[in-house]
Amino acid sequence: MIYLDNAATTKMFEDAVDIYKNYACNFFYNPSAGYKQAIEVSKLLNEARQTIKNMLGVQNGDVIFTGGATESNNLAIKGSERNGKWEYVFSAGEHPSVYNCALALREQGATVHFVPLSANGEIDYGKLQEVLNPRTRLVSCILVSNETGAINDVQKIAALRDRLAPNALLHCDGVQALAKIDLKGIGHLFDLFTFSGHKIHGPKGVGGLYVKNKQSLKNIVYGGGQEFGKRSGTENVPAICALKYAIEKIDVEANFKKTTSLKNAFLQQIAGKRGVSYIDGKSPYILSLSFEGVNGETLMRALEDRVIISTGSACSSKSAGNRILQQIGLNPQRIKSSVRVSFNAYQTEEEVKRAAQIILQTYYEIWEKVK
Repeated sequence: MIYLDNAATTKMFEDAVDIYKNYACNFFYNPSAGYKQAIEVSKLLNEARQTIKNMLGVQNGDVIFTGGATESNNLAIKGSERNGKWEYVFSAGEHPSVYNCALALREQGATVHFVPLSANGEIDYGKLQEVLNPRTRLVSCILVSNETGAINDVQKIAALRDRLAPNALLHCDGVQALAKIDLKGIGHLFDLFTFSGHKIHGPKGVGGLYVKNKQSLKNIVYGGGQEFGKRSGTENVPAICALKYAIEKIDVEANFKKTTSLKNAFLQQIAGKRGVSYIDGKSPYILSLSFEGVNGETLMRALEDRVIISTGSACSSKSAGNRILQQIGLNPQRIKSSVRVSFNAYQTEEEVKRAAQIILQTYYEIWEKVK
């Protein structure tokens, strides 16, 4: 079985599992306690924060550890909310944990703008320019689309924010970006940056939010004051240490190059074939494909014992249609026939070539039955 749904989750590094076990069973102390063993554990958390900041290429700011990216996105948005006539701007291509949070803000009476996407999957920068103004409190734009792999131009977005909405915070959902694309040239632009452990071979149940200035963020969880008072609750030390290990193990540049070759090898087998179309996002990790005349879910089910793919974001799997593909202008039939393939750098070209051949063969077998 070949696994090609790495945008949903990744296999945890085996060494990271050992790290997790060590800090769950041997160094299991509560980092908020006052004795020396707990203080040593607390130091490990600070080392993990620095690892995240190193990946972003920043020295200032703080990292707040959470239970995952959904919580981090909610903290970024709800924590940025303020009373008064503030406005909130979101790209229409956001993950449900951002998009639904934005809808909740609107239902509460806030002025919320959704900026449409261009045909290439990026935010429409011209439309973004039209809605930004001095009353804008937050601009939230996913960095790498979890559906298409499109990469938004953060430098362009930040420049528009600086010129038109100088009071606004810039938040990016970086779940498909951290440890996958080079962030060191743009990390300083983020006021808020979300990340997740299980997308990069770390454990599930841990994520975080980089915050340039924690005073700009109000807390939404009350308790013992952990994580700078912004996210109370005992930290998940084993998961944080395992995440730190996973990040340090990843060579971003080498993995990007390797994954690009995997994506290209896959496309060489499948591109140009009858009935097949695809969206070529800039991220090599994610590829959106359509198979004319065959329901994407039907294809996914037919493949699942040999090749695992998806029909889109796992967090959207219970929703009808695909909001992101609709936004970039695909017609309903193509959306219905779409699937998502996502790679990791530790796979082989032989694997992905074989997967492409199996997918193509299965597609034609189904197409012959339903045409």
